[in-house]
Amino acid sequence: MAFEPPELLVRALGEMPGAPEDRTAEWLGALPGLARDAVSRRGLTAQRVQTPGGRSSMVVLVRYPDGTPATLKLAPPASRPDRELAALAHWGGFGAVRVLDTRHDDGALLLERLQAEVSLRSLPEAKALLEAAGTIRRLWVQPPVGHPFETVAERTGRQSEPVRQAPETLRALAGAALDARAELVALPPEEVLLHGAFRQGKVLAGDRAPWLTVGPDPLVGERAYDLARLVRDRLDDQVASTTGAAGVRRRLTRLAESLDVDPERLRGWTLFRAVESGVRAVAAGRRRDAELLLEFAAWL
Repeated sequence: MAFEPPELLVRALGEMPGAPEDRTAEWLGALPGLARDAVSRRGLTAQRVQTPGGRSSMVVLVRYPDGTPATLKLAPPASRPDRELAALAHWGGFGAVRVLDTRHDDGALLLERLQAEVSLRSLPEAKALLEAAGTIRRLWVQPPVGHPFETVAERTGRQSEPVRQAPETLRALAGAALDARAELVALPPEEVLLHGAFRQGKVLAGDRAPWLTVGPDPLVGERAYDLARLVRDRLDDQVASTTGAAGVRRRLTRLAESLDVDPERLRGWTLFRAVESGVRAVAAGRRRDAELLLEFAAWL
């Protein structure tokens, strides 16, 4: 079968911050061969490439010789699949997708098959947030000794530079986000292992458990950082709502209270992450995404 990377992945990798364009193109060109070799090396049968797929990796649906379904995930080295593997192995299937095979050091991840078409976004909003809170709570554990993960301070420190260079029209909002980040990293609370990219679309239905998270971009830090992306989930609906800023603040407060997180720290990280994403969307020419993100940030 053909192992061509989905168009969504090709576009998204072109916007990945800090990834050299030539290396990204080189990896994408080699991807069909890498996928073919990874499938063969594990003695699997490929069924199809999952489309439209995700923005950071190619997912191939495979089967073991006995018919057991599985998922093979291939991500570029810049995405640090080794860190994803380390986090998933540490969680051991508790709240997250289970790793099936760690014998091969080729950057591919062999994972249990979940129902990719059924995420928490398929549920009514209130039920989705309840299930999301229960899922993410399971992931917040002490990181392993000698772990390879970066910290929230390190990651957001790198992300701060493009925010500082934001267009003049965004300087006030960018400044507020940078000030919030500086206050938050100055006095961090207890640090735990974080998913790093948690949102409703990252929680899929499974057979072993009703809901399991996938696609971590793991790091170590405070819980409020991990909740910040969840606050702005279903952004189109939030911006279109008649409740506006008041509705966003109520949502933020409910999430903070349900997971015993300081609401002010959650507000600060939500502001920083929304502005950082908005500035990145501006740079990539995704005008509508940028407008939604920055309007949402202004409400905080």
